[in-house]
Amino acid sequence: MSDQNIVDINERKGNVDWKKYRTSGIFLIIFLVLVGIILSNLFIVKEGEYKVIRQFGEVVDYKDEPGLSYKIPFIQTVTTLPKYQMIYDVEEAEINTRDKKRLIIDNYSVWKIENPKLMIANARTVAGAEAKMGEFIYSVVRAELGKLNYDEVINDEKSSRGSLNDVVTAKVNELLVRDNYGIQVIDVRMKRTDLPVENEQTVFTRMISDREKIAQEYLSRGDADKNRIIANTDKVVKEILSKAKADAEVIRGEGEAEAAKIYNESFSKDAEFYQLFRTLESYKTTINGETMIILPSDSPYANLLMGNLQ
Repeated sequence: MSDQNIVDINERKGNVDWKKYRTSGIFLIIFLVLVGIILSNLFIVKEGEYKVIRQFGEVVDYKDEPGLSYKIPFIQTVTTLPKYQMIYDVEEAEINTRDKKRLIIDNYSVWKIENPKLMIANARTVAGAEAKMGEFIYSVVRAELGKLNYDEVINDEKSSRGSLNDVVTAKVNELLVRDNYGIQVIDVRMKRTDLPVENEQTVFTRMISDREKIAQEYLSRGDADKNRIIANTDKVVKEILSKAKADAEVIRGEGEAEAAKIYNESFSKDAEFYQLFRTLESYKTTINGETMIILPSDSPYANLLMGNLQ
């Protein structure tokens, strides 16, 4: 075999090997591209989130169960929305009560997305849903507090708004369902009730006046109770003294009777001694430092004074 034939055979072998590798490489590239496309269009749905599938900008489906899912390449896109409960701090606003007094109300709400398709179709974004929800909350709170007087709102003792939060929550949800926003308000709470700055001093003065009035009522009630207690005590004391005086009179009468009895018994035993005793007792009442008595010298009284006992 000539050298030329050997060269031709080697060239043909080289050409065959090159075509084989090129075809394998093309298939490998195509396979890797397909795998990449498939992997790039797989997505994972996590707990506590929605995966919203859009096709040419329109929402065609959403996934809310945790797991692996797939979208159509180049046509569909996936966005994420929260499935858990969220807190929205409603912007504070000024309202008027039924008696035309102004108040500044600050609320917050707990809410969640129930239907992502409806929420996106009508509110577009989470921020848009919160804005619309805030409008409804303000409208309902203004209407409900507008039914109450100023004192009923700021004074817990006179307040009739015990179930206001529940009423507001229910009515806001009715409005959201009516307009198909796909969201639900779990709770609405009034966290702060303030007065406009220009009204604060007037309210403070009125509160002080009310407290002073209540204090005066307590003082008046205390004075009335005091007077009643004193009157009852005086009555009891008078009754006790009257009874004690009556008992004393009885005892005194019994004592005098006993004394008279003793005197009589003594008199019956020794009449002369008793007479002497009575005479001496009379001296106590008839004779003092300024007493002048003129008696006959033979008078028994004079004899006793002079010591003549015969």
